[in-house]
Amino acid sequence: MNTILSNKDEMIMSLVHYFVTEENYTPINVQGAQNEIWLENLDGPYKIVRINSKYIHNNEQYDMDIFKMNFIIKQIKKKTLSFKMNALNICLDLNNAVKIDEDTKNINTININSISDLKKNNLLQKYFPKIKTNKFKKTDNIESIINVTDDINKKTAKENLKFEDVFRPKKIIMTKLIIVICCVMYFISLFLTDNFTVSLLYLGALHQNLFLKGQIYRIITCAFLHGSFWHLIINMYSLWIIGSQVETYIGKFKFLVIYILSAIMGSLFSLIFLGTGISIGASGAIFGLMGSLLYFGYHYRLYLSNALKSQIIPIIILNLILGFMVSGIDNAAHIGGLIGGYLATMIVGIKYKSNKGEAINGTIVYSILVAFLIYVIFNLI
Repeated sequence: MNTILSNKDEMIMSLVHYFVTEENYTPINVQGAQNEIWLENLDGPYKIVRINSKYIHNNEQYDMDIFKMNFIIKQIKKKTLSFKMNALNICLDLNNAVKIDEDTKNINTININSISDLKKNNLLQKYFPKIKTNKFKKTDNIESIINVTDDINKKTAKENLKFEDVFRPKKIIMTKLIIVICCVMYFISLFLTDNFTVSLLYLGALHQNLFLKGQIYRIITCAFLHGSFWHLIINMYSLWIIGSQVETYIGKFKFLVIYILSAIMGSLFSLIFLGTGISIGASGAIFGLMGSLLYFGYHYRLYLSNALKSQIIPIIILNLILGFMVSGIDNAAHIGGLIGGYLATMIVGIKYKSNKGEAINGTIVYSILVAFLIYVIFNLI
């Protein structure tokens, strides 16, 4: 069969096929970009890989190309909420007389003319070791192009299935169960004794002196108690809105772990500033669920960047500000819960995104923070 692709076109197909199927990169649409392909993997050694087939014949043209590339990268950084974004710029038609600027911030440019160049390039071998042994498919005829395209489509379909698995609606169980428990505990507290505060203390309200005497369980039980009907209604409404999302995205068992670990961290923060009063309510754990959404949203920021910027982060900030402005709100528990929820989500992990390293780091940081807070509570208060 007659060859229908140029060597440059074959290189482009081979590179796209490799980065998509072997390195989990995803093609992204860049407005105004011609003769270049942009690939994205926020967990990769390079978050951006750009395959540039334009002919660059002198240093002035090269500098202008890097300038344009930097501009596009800044737009991608804003969209993905990335503080730092490194990019690999693969040029397929770069004049040998052009001097590649190795000091360009966060952009590494390499000049590739053939498949053998790919396998010999030290930078590629360092960050993409599989490229040395990869058997690049020939794309010089219709049949081979169809095979390569089919591989890419299969990989894309597989990624779409992962997305659907994470974001599809699921039956909410744990959130409903916690709401029921909180409602039952509230009505028990109303009729347990003639004194409502005494009832709350019997049922496990957080109290500094009682905690210091060994009643450790109160750091969990206080998260299921509420001081008034409106306190209960507001918290349960918030729990339903936020909790149902976390349970859907993270999973039932992980949701429960996050809720409990958030409640514990919120209670420990609260104990430091509690004094002789009592602390009750699910809001510390609810803030933990917000912290969980923050962690989840950052890992899936390609899909949730707008929600992060316009909903999750503003809601967290607004509620913290209200906590400082309105008396009677235990903002220490809110801050502690927020931190606890973020770390707890690191510990339990996010499907298809987290790794053992993150879980270990989350466990270490959470444990150290808990140990430090307990030390402060028992020795410095």
